[in-house]
Amino acid sequence: MISLHHFLLLSVFIFSLGVLGVLLRRNILIILMSIELMLLAANIAIVAFLRYPPQIHGAAAEPDFIAAGNGMVFVFLVMTVSAAEVGAGLAVLLNLHRQRGTVNAESLNLMKG
Repeated sequence: MISLHHFLLLSVFIFSLGVLGVLLRRNILIILMSIELMLLAANIAIVAFLRYPPQIHGAAAEPDFIAAGNGMVFVFLVMTVSAAEVGAGLAVLLNLHRQRGTVNAESLNLMKG
């Protein structure tokens, strides 16, 4: 049986992959995809906590459908923000690639003073 721990382990694994991708890679496209992985991991954790309500003194709590609905709205909000982030990020990335001819994060120093 799949329990809350399984979902949380999956979430931690995916989030760790995202963090490693952001920290270790220099390609901006891969950095954007790694940020998406981190948002996906957060969504998995939110949905897992909504699916498995906390136990109080050993007894399972009653499922709160109103709170679960609010959580689902939050998940859709995160998905919408991540889709907007990808759209804006890819637009900026394409523009930078046209101007500079590279997507390497170290060679893009436009914001340096």
